[in-house]
Amino acid sequence: MSDPLLRIAEALERMAPAPAASPDFSAEAFAWHTGPDRLEPVARVSRVDIGLLIGVDRSRDTLLANTRFFARGLPANNALLWGARGMGKSSLVKAIHAAVRAEGHDLKIVELSREDLPSVQRLLAHLRRAPFQFILFCDDLSFSHDDQHYKSLKAVLDGGIEGRPENVLLYATSNRRHLMPRDMIENERSTAITPGEAVEEKVSLSDRFGLWLGFHPCSQDEYLAMIQGYADAYGVVVAPDVLRAEAIEWQATRGSRSGRVAWQFFCDLAARHAVAL
Repeated sequence: MSDPLLRIAEALERMAPAPAASPDFSAEAFAWHTGPDRLEPVARVSRVDIGLLIGVDRSRDTLLANTRFFARGLPANNALLWGARGMGKSSLVKAIHAAVRAEGHDLKIVELSREDLPSVQRLLAHLRRAPFQFILFCDDLSFSHDDQHYKSLKAVLDGGIEGRPENVLLYATSNRRHLMPRDMIENERSTAITPGEAVEEKVSLSDRFGLWLGFHPCSQDEYLAMIQGYADAYGVVVAPDVLRAEAIEWQATRGSRSGRVAWQFFCDLAARHAVAL
């Protein structure tokens, strides 16, 4: 090889990205990032205790049982948690992960953002080789009519020719049951030459989840029970009638009731009583 060609080859080799290092799976939680691909350990997971999640008993019990099966190496279903905002969908996933780990299972959780879905096959290649069970967690998942990211998600749910890794389970949350806006579903049905086929591929995506767990707006009693549960857990002592009046006033100013609103009120309440959370 002549000197100019040798110099070009050496320059190209220097420009090429270094091979990705094997992930260190000593942590319990990770966030997947691209550019370059890497699994970043999460030192402290933001979550609440499973006992503080009020009004989601059926979903909690179903998802907990499914996760226990998976952690023990038994068959388990991918799960779609859908419904009202602020009702604890993502909190439940993280709380159940902690609860199952507390039972002695070295279960890992990996957060995958919707924008990084096209890289999911590379992520699965890392996870497939690891001697651990992984929950792949995709929060706030939804797709617009021209969004092609859903095709990458099918690789996790269907697995392609290799199949889904036996040590990976997908838990996703969404405000939409079918992962795309209803008006877009109806619009494609009304304007397409073959209306059924126009939306079948996207709508059937949610059918690929073995578990559908619905989350609905909470009642006033459930909202107040959430706040009382937080107060008991953190030692904030307030007269019941005062707590009730302040909590109802808070939700009235927000125009809604949810677990998120209950927690926001309690943060304000704890601060006024000089209680650190």
